Amino acid sequence: MAQDRLFNESEIPDASDLHVAVIWARFNRDITERLLDGALSALKTSGAAAVKVYQVPGCFELPLVARKLAETGDFDAVVALGAVIRGETPHFDYVAGEAAAGLARASYDTGIPVAFGVLTTNNRDQAQDRAGGRSGNKGADAALTAVETALTIKSLR
Repeated sequence: MAQDRLFNESEIPDASDLHVAVIWARFNRDITERLLDGALSALKTSGAAAVKVYQVPGCFELPLVARKLAETGDFDAVVALGAVIRGETPHFDYVAGEAAAGLARASYDTGIPVAFGVLTTNNRDQAQDRAGGRSGNKGADAALTAVETALTIKSLR
C-alpha cells in the first residue's frame, strides 16, 4: 500500500530562521506522543532555529493555547497535535469540529500559521496508522506544513 506523504525527503523546507511552537494534547496519549515525536523529528530535520513544546489536556484546549502563543510574537508558526477518535456518543463531532474551527480562527486572527495536526479517526487503528504507521506520521506532516506556510508568509513581507 502506498503511503500518503506531503513531503519527500528532498522537499524538506529550510526552517533555520524559524521559531516554532508545538502544542500536543495528552488525551489519547499513546497516539499523540507519536505525533509529537514525528513533529519534533521533522522540525529537527528542517533545521528549525528554536522549538518550544507545550502540553494541554485535550484537543478542545488546543485553539486557545495556539492563539495565545501566536499572539506573543515569539513564534513564526504553531503546530497543534492531537487525536479525536470516534466513540458511541456525539462527543467526537463537538470536539473535532471546535478544535478545527478554533485552530483556523487562531491562525486567521493572528496571521501566524497554525498547522492542524489533529487526527480525527473512526477508530484507534486508523489513528495508529496515521501516527507513524502505514500512513506515515501526520505530526511530521503538520510540522513541515507549518514551516512551509511560515516561509511563504515571510516571503510576502
